[in-house]
Order: sequence, then C-alpha cells, then structure tokens
Amino acid sequence: MHEVDHRQARRPPRPLLLLDVDGVLNPFASPTCPPGYREHDFFPDDDPPVRLNESHASWLPLLATRFDLAWATGWEDEANTYLSPLFGLPPLPVIRFPPVPFAPAEKVPPIAAFAGDRPTAWVDDAHTEEAREWAAARTVRTLLLATDPAEGLTREAVEELLRW
Repeated sequence: MHEVDHRQARRPPRPLLLLDVDGVLNPFASPTCPPGYREHDFFPDDDPPVRLNESHASWLPLLATRFDLAWATGWEDEANTYLSPLFGLPPLPVIRFPPVPFAPAEKVPPIAAFAGDRPTAWVDDAHTEEAREWAAARTVRTLLLATDPAEGLTREAVEELLRW
C-alpha cells in the first residue's frame, strides 16, 4: 500500500507560456539584423534569413523554471528542430495551426483548446481582437504580451513575464 501525498494533488498547474517565433524570437520586420542577433540560413529561400539572439538561450530556460513552455507558431515542429537545440531547450509541445499562410485570428481556437483552464501567457507580435476577446473572457489568469516584430523579445518582456 502506497501513501499518497495529497498536497501534490492540490497544487495548481504551472502557467503556460505560449511562444510565437516570427516577430518574437525572430525580429523579421527589422530592415537590418538588430544588434545582438545573428542570421541563420535554416530556410535558404527566406529573405531575410532567420535572426536569433543568443541571449534568448539564457532567457528561455529561465522562463521554463516558472512556466510550461509551448510553441505557438506556424513553424510548428520546425521550432523544435531548429530552435530548441539552439536555445538549450528540450523539445516543446507544439500547438497545431491551419496550414501556412493563415490569418493571425486563426491561432485563437487551437490556443484556446491547448490552454484549457490553465493560467496562460501568450507572447506574439500579432494579437488580434479575437485573441483579446478570448483573454478577457477567461476565468483564469491570462496575459497577452505583445512584441514589436522589428525588435523581438526583450529583457523587459522577460522581466514582465517573471513578475506575472
């Protein structure tokens, strides 16, 4: 017979942190490669190439100490293939979206299904009115954190997530 620790059973779930890639980790809208970023030719036909900031390799694992991370990007499995190893992350859950290209509002139903009733922070450069309505209607803590697609994820945004 095993004793059950009921304190574990009642622990609230860790919040989710849903990460977009383009405009969040890859500041594609910048006319030049921003300081601190390096260009990667993951997809040779893409112009500009994918731009990644090495400081994200310390920020994302730090966020993973407080959140359960998941990819919320049209990159889907390619985020685990190319980005997780570069940032020192294990393969993350992937939210499935319609085939690319899709309208940003089409992210909301799959994100709502994935998040369920868990507290959720969603980092994206293109939150829509549908996303804001979904967040406002939830009964659990929800944060929509917007990034500038020319700047990407900043240390200030990471600090905001850690305070949340």
